Amino acid sequence: MKRRSMLGGLAAGAASALAQQGALQRPARNGNKPRNVIFILSDDHRYDAMGFLKGQEWLETPQMDRMAREGCHFPNAFVTTALCSPSRASVLTGKYAHKHRIIDNNTSIPPGTTLFPQYLQQAGYSTAFIGKFHMGGETDAPQPGFDHWVSFRGQGTYSPSPNGLNVNGKKVPQKGYITDELTDYAVDWLNSRKKDQPYFLYLSHKAVHAEFEVAERHKGKYDGKEFKYPATMAATGDMARGRPMWVQNQRNSWHGVEYPYHSNLDIAHFYKQYAEALCSVDDSIGRVFDTLKQRGELDSTLVIYMGDNGFAFGEHGLIDKRTAYEESMRVPLLARCPELFSGGRTAREVVAGLDIMPTVFDAMGLTAPSGGDGQSWLPVASGNAPANWRKELLYEYYWERNFPQTPTIHALRGDRYKFIRYHGIWDTDELYDLQQDPLESNNLIFSEAHQPTINQMRKRLFEVLEETGGMQMPLWPDRGNAQNLRSPKASRSADFPDGLKRPPRRPAVHR
Repeated sequence: MKRRSMLGGLAAGAASALAQQGALQRPARNGNKPRNVIFILSDDHRYDAMGFLKGQEWLETPQMDRMAREGCHFPNAFVTTALCSPSRASVLTGKYAHKHRIIDNNTSIPPGTTLFPQYLQQAGYSTAFIGKFHMGGETDAPQPGFDHWVSFRGQGTYSPSPNGLNVNGKKVPQKGYITDELTDYAVDWLNSRKKDQPYFLYLSHKAVHAEFEVAERHKGKYDGKEFKYPATMAATGDMARGRPMWVQNQRNSWHGVEYPYHSNLDIAHFYKQYAEALCSVDDSIGRVFDTLKQRGELDSTLVIYMGDNGFAFGEHGLIDKRTAYEESMRVPLLARCPELFSGGRTAREVVAGLDIMPTVFDAMGLTAPSGGDGQSWLPVASGNAPANWRKELLYEYYWERNFPQTPTIHALRGDRYKFIRYHGIWDTDELYDLQQDPLESNNLIFSEAHQPTINQMRKRLFEVLEETGGMQMPLWPDRGNAQNLRSPKASRSADFPDGLKRPPRRPAVHR
């Protein structure tokens, strides 16, 4: 069956939920010119893995480079939880994970959750979701807020598999390489839009999530290139000063460089596969631009590209995300719309996944509903950041039984300092001076000179949690297996740091 023949259909499972949207208030107009918006999301794309940033000298991303050249690059873009489902839920709700309560990759969407495209439908926008949804377990069922739906179960597969795709509630075979096929569906849907019908397209790629499969045209592209290992991959020394025990112990784990995925995986080869898989995502952006140009909508459409979280390739001795370190919580964010802001801009203000919802509303000439935690960054992109723009950002991650090596984390990232607090473990917290130590190699938590900063940031962290309703941690039943093994051939457990060692000062007092 051809894709175009399915474009108008809705799945029966989503129809009843969509019928309930009459209870949603139609968004008010804010006076801005309504415009179309395309949001492109990739998986596990770290902030510096773009050609123009030279995260690795040989990396090439011509379409992302074009977006930066013709639009705006946000070098200080972050997610507030560096994990697929919570991050994606924050995009679709504009709220922190402790509010939307989707805190891991197994949690179903709580009943009553409103996804922002439901409001766009009320305002007369045509909406489509194409790609990886990955919330609510393994479901690929159409979700409220989308007139057109193309997705797959869980992580999906790069090459065709028996599960296939769900297209508007019907099972359809996957025919080719997933990044290209999702782009085919997106281009078809765009070309089916009437010129007077405003639209929102959410194109959500599986790439660049492991296990990587590379499109045939990109295989071997980076063979022979030299991977630059991160300096903080060192186990000891100047690049590991004050490192917490749990981080040191995680080296020998599923998410560590000594026992990655319980294997002997080579980090350099792993990154090159990642970079080759990323090439197809870059191609996808170019195809979207070509389609908009053919339709005469290239300069009037706001196109946003973002990663759902970062990824470590050896930093701090780790792989994966979840942590509050920069390579985990920091993401690529690019935007292009010449009618809204000029090209070649670099907006250094701190922006977040929380801001996508209000930004989309703003671009569409709509007022975002109250209760969200983000702000529209359109003024920031045009060089007119409000005086009250955020100076800090809350980060949160909740311990998962499946991956017990990473504890519950709350962090406050400011313009200069980052304070990281761990919950439920006997270990040290962390403070980093991001100006003097952008690699986060020297933990200042025991520095006497920095105790006032630590106390102030600790106090402010809890103020933000209280202000946003985050003082009670979400808890869900255990699901799945725990990746909790260690290699007997790798490093032993870390010792307590000197800052926590102190001889007895007086005779014991029994209470």
